Amino acid sequence: MKNIYFLSDAHLGSLAIEHGRTQERRIVRFLDSIKHKAQAIYLLGDIFDFWNEYKLCVPKGYTRFFGKISELTDMGVEVHFFVGNHDLWSYGYFEKECGMIIHKEPETVELYDKVFFLAHGDGLGDPDKKFKLLRKLFHNKTCQRLLNAIHPRWGLALGLNWAKRSRLKHMAGQEPRYMGEDKEHLVLFTKDYLKTHSDVDYFIYGHRHIELDLVLSRKARMIILGDWITQFTYAVFDGEHLFLEQYIEGESIP
Repeated sequence: MKNIYFLSDAHLGSLAIEHGRTQERRIVRFLDSIKHKAQAIYLLGDIFDFWNEYKLCVPKGYTRFFGKISELTDMGVEVHFFVGNHDLWSYGYFEKECGMIIHKEPETVELYDKVFFLAHGDGLGDPDKKFKLLRKLFHNKTCQRLLNAIHPRWGLALGLNWAKRSRLKHMAGQEPRYMGEDKEHLVLFTKDYLKTHSDVDYFIYGHRHIELDLVLSRKARMIILGDWITQFTYAVFDGEHLFLEQYIEGESIP
């Protein structure tokens, strides 16, 4: 029985990350180290700091990452990509060129007889009206067409600089760390969701850039995956147990 891996929030290509090429190489080395152990890999959003496809072009870079993903899918490893709030403007490139399976909404899936609720996490339980409006605009088809009407030279620069401001805000500590069970929006959402979906064994999210492994009941657990900027954390499910791990180069990978 092969493992199933979950990771999120690499924000590849961020203008705010000085070690971007090193960061990309690290995630590629991780993917290479698990290619013979993996049944499936779930990328739970914000893998890119900003991604927007045009009809005849895509953002430059990421060749090492896409090459490794393509190798994995060619080997028969399922690679699932859940869009985040930074990389939702995907219109077929990931599927056609790299063989990934794209998810644009949260999904409930059964893996080795366990039920998983998987999502990036943005928009789930967050009461921030400004964020809700922005998210609605990002997902609006008309707004997406308007964005793609801008020449890539300007459209991509606009998106990358918007994402840079968001990343710098996070790096400056202006976004809260773990707020506790009674205030953390994803925890509150999950507890409420669990009331009517008691069959779920595991809830796994990205988005918040924190590591969290929370027991919700005798049956259910919730995981927030951290990130691949400074933490390099991921979850692995071996068919019986789910572990939250950290990738340290040179050490063996479960």
